[in-house]
Amino acid sequence: MSRVKTTYDVFSAIGEPKRRVLIEKLVLKEMTVNELAELVEWPQPTVSKHLSVLKQVGLVAERKEGRFRVYSIQPDELRPIQEWMHQFEKYWGSTMDQLDTYLTQIQAKGSDNEH
Repeated sequence: MSRVKTTYDVFSAIGEPKRRVLIEKLVLKEMTVNELAELVEWPQPTVSKHLSVLKQVGLVAERKEGRFRVYSIQPDELRPIQEWMHQFEKYWGSTMDQLDTYLTQIQAKGSDNEH
């Protein structure tokens, strides 16, 4: 049985933790496959496989520099994820407010117990 390909969109592509690591590294600077492999301490074929998926969905660009291929992040391609996540911000804001209130209460109780 063959594996179904699930990496046709940005959401699926970043669902893989190793790809998110590569994105985080490429945000810092452009790198070759070998530089990335050394940085993340993975075999070069593993890095190449994941870069290929990221390139396929447009999150990573590749350019030739001499005999090397240099990879860079294409941050605008993450916009669909940002837009999708935006709808949840109202929940996170109230949750953070509740957490702040709760932590303040715990801190106040701790101060009361010290006296």
